[in-house]
Amino acid sequence: MLANKSIQELLDNWKVDANRFSRIEHIHVTEEKEAIYAPFPANMHPSIQKALKSRGVEQLYLHQRLAFDAATEKKSYTTITPTASGKSLCYHLPVLQSILEDPTSRAIYLFPTKALAQDQKSDLNDLIKASGEEILSFTYDGDTEPGIRQKVRKSGHIVLTNPDMLHSGILPHHTKWVSLFENLKYIVIDEIHTYKGVFGSHVAHVIRRLKRICAFYGSNPQFICTSATIKNPKELAESLTNTTHELIDKNGAPSGKKHFVFYNPPIVHPVFNVRRSAILEVRDIAQELYINGIQTIVFAKSRVRVEMLVTYLQALVSKKINDQTIRGYRGGYLPSERRTIEKGLRDGIIRTVVSTNALELGVDIGQLQACIMTGYPGNIASAWQQAGRAGRRQDEALIIYVAQSTALDQYVVKNPEYFLGQSPEEVRIHPDNMIILMDHLKCAAFELPFTTLDSYAEFSIQELLAYLESEGVLLRTSDKWHWMSESFPASNISLRSASQENVIIIDQTIPTKTRVIGEMDLYSAMTLLHEEAIYLHQGTQFQVEILDWEEKKAFVKEVDVDYFTDANIAVELKVLSEDKEREANIGTLRFGDIIVLAQPTIFKKIKFDTHDNIGSGQIHLPPLELHTSSTWFSFDKPSDWTEMLLSDAMTGVAYALHAFIPLFIHCDAKDIHVVPQVKSVNVEKPTFYIYDSYPGGIGLSERMFDLWNALVPKVTEQVEACPCSNGCPACIGAQDAELNLKKEVIKLFHLLQVEEHVV
Repeated sequence: MLANKSIQELLDNWKVDANRFSRIEHIHVTEEKEAIYAPFPANMHPSIQKALKSRGVEQLYLHQRLAFDAATEKKSYTTITPTASGKSLCYHLPVLQSILEDPTSRAIYLFPTKALAQDQKSDLNDLIKASGEEILSFTYDGDTEPGIRQKVRKSGHIVLTNPDMLHSGILPHHTKWVSLFENLKYIVIDEIHTYKGVFGSHVAHVIRRLKRICAFYGSNPQFICTSATIKNPKELAESLTNTTHELIDKNGAPSGKKHFVFYNPPIVHPVFNVRRSAILEVRDIAQELYINGIQTIVFAKSRVRVEMLVTYLQALVSKKINDQTIRGYRGGYLPSERRTIEKGLRDGIIRTVVSTNALELGVDIGQLQACIMTGYPGNIASAWQQAGRAGRRQDEALIIYVAQSTALDQYVVKNPEYFLGQSPEEVRIHPDNMIILMDHLKCAAFELPFTTLDSYAEFSIQELLAYLESEGVLLRTSDKWHWMSESFPASNISLRSASQENVIIIDQTIPTKTRVIGEMDLYSAMTLLHEEAIYLHQGTQFQVEILDWEEKKAFVKEVDVDYFTDANIAVELKVLSEDKEREANIGTLRFGDIIVLAQPTIFKKIKFDTHDNIGSGQIHLPPLELHTSSTWFSFDKPSDWTEMLLSDAMTGVAYALHAFIPLFIHCDAKDIHVVPQVKSVNVEKPTFYIYDSYPGGIGLSERMFDLWNALVPKVTEQVEACPCSNGCPACIGAQDAELNLKKEVIKLFHLLQVEEHVV
């Protein structure tokens, strides 16, 4: 029986519970905020006003009015306001106005996911229905029935799609979309903060190809972008669209009272400064919220952690037949399963959902009351997005940040002002990444021939086109470059992954009823779908029986075991070129291109609850090769250090550096790697490599070339300030009472803190 306590009652109980309150480092309350309104524009169509009034909307929020006015003035603009502030009306209203003024007018809405497109279609159609006008809006994605695709192309006023479908399903077939491209007035790009790194760089080129095709058909659409709070929304929108934008950042929406709880699991091993697992602590808190009737979303940073938490929490309802009140949500689930979960949240059937960052975006999942973050999400922008999923309808909300034992998590929980007061990060893209540029140049050439005088957006491309001719992809006539290959370029280019392929996961538990239950990218599959791996799906355990690496298929069977698996990867690096170099009195800092060979080696079986290692095994898979960019620092080995001591100390330094790099370049920890080598193959000296996780690099490691001398003192300071004696997960990762590795790591850090030579 659920207790249905209020958030304030729950917090009051925690404050008098000495055991619970001792784990709370800080509580911060943001008070509710009143709305700032503006009247309907005088030129707003009466049918739109009628639709808004039917929803009880008599005035616009300030940012919605400013957006409408900017659209009327034929400006492209970007609206940046918090989650659940009514950003969708910043594009719905001007688009509907345009169509009502001119029925031939068309618009494309781009959403980062199919789920968001489906969600916005429902909201848009409700608005259109309330207006009493006949305006046709359609989603166009991989799930669109073939029978209605022609209707979408010919008569759709508003086409809601995603960058992937635009890239591979619309632009290459633009001759079927003539009425759309000839009359395109608006291109809406929602949630632009999600377009970062490799994905954002790809999407920037999809937009450039879209603009090229629009110009061919004689249209010049305005751009409307929306974003959650980031540091550089205008710069990002302009880089993404290659168009000048006006920034609208005066938020007029109200917000409810929010309680932020900074929660640190207790220390269970004082000598090693090891804290109780954040996963187990989150399990206990989520169970308490569930029992007290508080609808909750739990965010976890990986698929494995999502499934572990779902497994733990479903123990609450294990005796109930077909109970659906606790569910998981992540990439790899089938679309129909995700839609069912979203509806269950809106309807209140699902009381607790455990998700990766897949639910950070603005999909309508109803009126959640609480959000639990399992560890720091990786950046301030994501943290605020996750926090915004609770109290979305201006009601009171509870946000609990549960710190892990890692250095960055401990820094955030001990310094809540970093989370609360730090401006959100910049989001950067790199459309000049040569691998990505060449991919989309091929797509653009397939769509429309280039002349011998053409540029492509801001890029000079004639030499690149000549290279593609030498590769047999293009053919040059007197004044044009024509596509000649039999291949269809867009179908081989994934916008979201360094790998172009995914591994399909096939359940063979019942031999006569095999079914696909998910998919996974190649790099993740190496460590999560190797043979004998335990794959978790909605709390159900499957063991991988066969991984067919050539066919990219993993065959699994349902099992019931008391452990999960975790795998190790060995990394080999080779330097290809050196582009920058800076001498220092202990060594040399360099930047250039490298090749990384990632080889999975062994896996461990880890027991649920205790997290003890209860077994291991070998992984037999070929290495994956990554060509990327890197900054590396090589130095002379101290004469009084053994290789073993140096290796241990460098491992500790690398752990600490990797933990704090996100504070300097505002990336996710998974976007960048730090690898120590006692004797580098390249220079035969001790070397730290910092490299981007994506093919061709996305500029992160290059920024570390300039920030190295700022990073090292900051990390040294944090390691020295850690209360542990010999090293722990909150500083250098080590836990060896006999070897005071922390002292050696600090000594090495001081050696690395050097003044550069002045030439």
